[in-house]
This record gives sequence, C-alpha cells and structure tokens, in this order.
Amino acid sequence: MDTATETTANFTDAERAAMKARTKEARTARSRSKKSPEEVYAEGLAEVQEKIAGLPEEDRMLGEDVLRLVTEHAPQLVPRTYYGMPAWANAAGKVVCFFKPKSKFKVRYATFEFDTAAALDDGNVWPVSFAVTRLEDADREFLAALIRRAAS
Repeated sequence: MDTATETTANFTDAERAAMKARTKEARTARSRSKKSPEEVYAEGLAEVQEKIAGLPEEDRMLGEDVLRLVTEHAPQLVPRTYYGMPAWANAAGKVVCFFKPKSKFKVRYATFEFDTAAALDDGNVWPVSFAVTRLEDADREFLAALIRRAAS
C-alpha cells in the first residue's frame, strides 16, 4: 500500500470532512480577496449562520449564542468558517476564535476556542479552549471579556 493511501486510511470521516472544508475555505478566501470588506463580512456572516442553522438543536442554540456574543463584543472580527466550524477572524484574515460543536467530532461537549491570533498571552500558561454545555449570564460575561481581549 502506498503512503498516501495509508495516511488517508488513518483519518476519520470527520477529519476528512474537516480537511475538505478547509480546502473549500481557502478557495473562498481567494475569491473574496477582490471584494469590499462589507461584502466579505456579509458573505462570511451568511456562511456562519448557515453552518449554525444546520447543527443539531443543542449545538445550534450554543452556536447562536456564541455568534451573538462575538458580534456584540468584537464587531471588528469577520465571520467565516474554519475547518467547517463557525469562526471569526481579524482584519489580516487570521482566525481569532471559533466554535466547535460537539456533534462535529461526536464528543461530550462543544468548545469555544481561541486560535494563535488571539491576544490572550499571559505569562507562561493561559487557557485557549473552553468546554461549553450551556451559557448563563455569568458565562456570557466571562466569554465576552475574553472575546474583547482576544480581538484587541
């Protein structure tokens, strides 16, 4: 068996789907490079809303809540997808944060994560991923503060 076939055989269906989504996202990003920031934002928002709408109910409700949080507390971030997940990027196109639904990888809980472009560095160790099972007011305030900081 050749190496390419062996490597491909070692990925789960979810991992292969994420890689395909990322390839499509790269093509979309290239096509958006000639559009106005307003068009890019609108297209990205529609894409994120579509992804969230297609999620199972529990993930969809969390995804909608996260979308509202990011939109309200970091309106300068541009919605897009990241490996097929709802995400938000800075002006340079670097993903700052993203929502990973539990249904995507069939795990116990959804997560809200910050990528390397997030301005969260604090000392030698800092959290960048948070399990999310439900969002109450205190949780929203906590995440909102991190979102504002990450987007700064």
